[in-house]
Amino acid sequence: MYYIQKSFEVSACHHLILSHGSKCENLHGHNWQITVYCKAEELDEDGMVVDFNIIKQLVHGRLDHQDLNAVLPFNPTAENIAKWIVDTVPNCYKARVAETANNVAIYEK
Repeated sequence: MYYIQKSFEVSACHHLILSHGSKCENLHGHNWQITVYCKAEELDEDGMVVDFNIIKQLVHGRLDHQDLNAVLPFNPTAENIAKWIVDTVPNCYKARVAETANNVAIYEK
């Protein structure tokens, strides 16, 4: 099995739609630290699990300097963003999304 990971920062804002009162319902931003984990039993024709540039285009290219509520079709919690990454990136089995060093969500297929 081959494994790769790609890490990068995304600067973006969002507001959460919650069933309880929270200051996170107000528009606010984060410098999200994102790590994408991919694996494959066989490499593609280029000798890769997935090209690092494709991962960056699909995630960073879609989210960086955006209002996440405007570009994602769901409540943009860290948990939902992590699942969206796994569902979006080829061969992705896990994503780690950190709003801050102390607030981290991980989704694994």
